[in-house]
Amino acid sequence: MVDSLTPEELSRRTGEPPERLEKWRAAGLIGLPEGQGFDHRDVGRARLVHDVLHYGISLESLARAIRQPDSVLRRILDEVGERVSGPMYTLAEAAEIVGLDLDLARRLVEAGGLHQPGEMVDHEDIPYFRSCKIALDAGYPEEALMQILRVYADAMSRVAEVGSRTSHFYIHQRLKGEGLTPQELVARLEEAGMKIEPLVEPALLFFHRKGVIKATWDDMLMHLEEEAGLAERTDTPGQIRQAVMFVDLASFTPLAEAMGDVKAAEVLQRFSEMVRAAARRCHGRIVKQIGDAFMIVFSECFSAVSCALELEERADAEPQFPAVRAGLHWGPVLYREGDYLGSNVNIASRLGSEAQRHQTLVTGDVRRRAQGMEGVEFIRLGKRRLKGLAAEVEIFEARAAGPELQTKVIDPVCGMELGPGEVAARLSLDGRDQAFCSEDCLRKFVRAPEKYAK
Repeated sequence: MVDSLTPEELSRRTGEPPERLEKWRAAGLIGLPEGQGFDHRDVGRARLVHDVLHYGISLESLARAIRQPDSVLRRILDEVGERVSGPMYTLAEAAEIVGLDLDLARRLVEAGGLHQPGEMVDHEDIPYFRSCKIALDAGYPEEALMQILRVYADAMSRVAEVGSRTSHFYIHQRLKGEGLTPQELVARLEEAGMKIEPLVEPALLFFHRKGVIKATWDDMLMHLEEEAGLAERTDTPGQIRQAVMFVDLASFTPLAEAMGDVKAAEVLQRFSEMVRAAARRCHGRIVKQIGDAFMIVFSECFSAVSCALELEERADAEPQFPAVRAGLHWGPVLYREGDYLGSNVNIASRLGSEAQRHQTLVTGDVRRRAQGMEGVEFIRLGKRRLKGLAAEVEIFEARAAGPELQTKVIDPVCGMELGPGEVAARLSLDGRDQAFCSEDCLRKFVRAPEKYAK
């Protein structure tokens, strides 16, 4: 038997005013049958109703949907209610049960993203607090624990999101196209879910073990470097020396504008596959991706330069593909919550923005540490003042020694580079030949040639 809740108790646990909850009960969205009050399942139901209403769906539409025979909405509300049903506690009660200071419990809630209205937590949150207390009692510094919790919470949120989104776009939408009834659709989704869900935790543990192996290897190299006297010891937690690289596509914005989001996403997927493959081979770690830009870190400069030049070579070999550009710098950075911070990161980022098509720009620090690399030459470009930086930076261009890359022409509209046999259309205007990857780009150019004049 599920414990009943008064309107005031449900209000405290959901953050919704009692009068609003009564409106939702009258609409048949929450509450026990025949006006018998509320129970713990209504906590989840009320949160879902709140979110759906904020999407712009009216209360009247929800009320009509739930009155339909075999209502899918009713089924979803019941599932959500069961998922979050069970005892709930105030944060003060939870802290007392586990033996935590209340302010510390609040910090753990913030780090783990366990936000509930009115400082409420449910029974599944209690083991989380217990685990945190064990780590702290074992001597783990609070600052370090908070970093771990924030990274875990963010990463698992992304994991859950990608599972949900891909299921919706690639399974749910396909099944809807088969003309199934709502009940058949739910049944098929549940069947697929029952097959896939048992695989999730083993997959997460598998990738975690793989990550631990690489992280342990990197940590060992860091210790060896310190013991050999090749790295300065620092009293600042998280400060290490790394080669930082920013790499992106030189003309991704005009490409997306000219070809649309779908085509741009296809190009980005190809680039992402290149970056991940090259980073793995060169012992780099992708820190983050924003659009077409990747930030990658390396323990030394040989691997960083090798990765940049490999990406240049791979992109140049791709048919109808934009040019790549990269910026690299070496120096001390601060590691925080899975990211790297500091002025040396900013230098690498500015170099990436400064680079032109097919350019890999590196600082003098990178060149000194990578000097002597077989098959690589460094061309001095002099000192430059980069945007946002007060001091001038000594810059070199890293190039693969040997034959020049194949000559390509550039589509003036989308920026795509075209090799022999890849040109779809040509135009001669004012004595200048233009090449295009498609008839669509040709038409855009003809309509407004001044827009694409270089």
